[in-house]
Amino acid sequence: MKKTLLSLKNVSKAFAGKTVLDSLDLDILDGEFITLLGPSGCGKTTLLRLMAGFEQPDVGSVTLSGHDITHTPPEYRPLNTVFQNYALFPHMSVYDNVAYGLKMEKRPKGEIRQRVDEVLAMVQLQDFARRKPHQLSGGQQQRVAIARAVVKRPQLLLLDEPLSALDYKLRRTMQVELKRLQRELGITFVFVTHDQEEALSMSDRVVVLKEGEVQQLGTPREIYERPANLFTARFVGETNLFPGYLDSVAADTITVDILGVSRKLQKPAFAVRNGEQVNVLLRPEDIRVLAPEDEHGLPGKIVERNYKGSTLDSVIHLEDGTEVLASEFFDEDDPTFDYKLGEPVRVSWVDGWEWLLPVELEPVAEEAEGLVADA
Repeated sequence: MKKTLLSLKNVSKAFAGKTVLDSLDLDILDGEFITLLGPSGCGKTTLLRLMAGFEQPDVGSVTLSGHDITHTPPEYRPLNTVFQNYALFPHMSVYDNVAYGLKMEKRPKGEIRQRVDEVLAMVQLQDFARRKPHQLSGGQQQRVAIARAVVKRPQLLLLDEPLSALDYKLRRTMQVELKRLQRELGITFVFVTHDQEEALSMSDRVVVLKEGEVQQLGTPREIYERPANLFTARFVGETNLFPGYLDSVAADTITVDILGVSRKLQKPAFAVRNGEQVNVLLRPEDIRVLAPEDEHGLPGKIVERNYKGSTLDSVIHLEDGTEVLASEFFDEDDPTFDYKLGEPVRVSWVDGWEWLLPVELEPVAEEAEGLVADA
């Protein structure tokens, strides 16, 4: 079992009277790739700055390998930060940018040369050592920033949305390279992003934040398939939420009426009673679009159809007005893939793939749109 490397206990932080982090507890494990995920203003960048020492908590403590570093200045913490804009020295070569920190530590020239050469080879930039930053692509500049950070062999590397300035294809390539680099180095990576797909594809664990509080901490699969609440379910990926009414409750199973369809489901972890309402979560890939004469499922009509190569995404309006999102692997031999807009279909789903959540008293606002710079 991995040991805890960095621990934040009861951390709170406010700016101009507005609470950004609220009594937050978080343990980061040695050698893991952990991502802080959330919408604008959720506190993820403030949390990263607390780890780095650029901010100090109003309340609470930060410990690294058991040592209290709450008030330790950034330059004395054995960790480094890769910023969104990379912050490379424009007048220096790639080699000198990477060597800068070691020179400030007055390391021997031979050691500096060896360590810089090793890390440039690791990020596949050994042939670009004499170039200036303006002679590099965005992805190459990003790798220089990472090389400069890891050459000092920090215990922890903090990455503040370092891929946000890259185009889609390069961003996907750099996601793979970052994960490979983290495995090779064995350094703990703390990665900040508002991109759900990026968080799920790169991380060992994901921290979902909202208004300065941790909503869920778990593996990408747990976050996506077993969200802890409606906020996480709505923020991470697309989802269909149906009202379900309990018809009966047994020892291990329950019978739920979902828009007129009765399903026997596994009993959830939270308490339920006959007649209560629950939220039934179904991801678009759980949904199946059937022929209109099929006896199963709910009647509706297709209002949107988008071919995406490997998948065909549909928006279907049920007779009661409910909108259903479906994402199916494309099969040109399946006649249901020939349906046109406005045509009737039936909607069903894969048994056992439902996920139940309790009905929350307060409505959860949709916060996945319009993301801008974080607090």
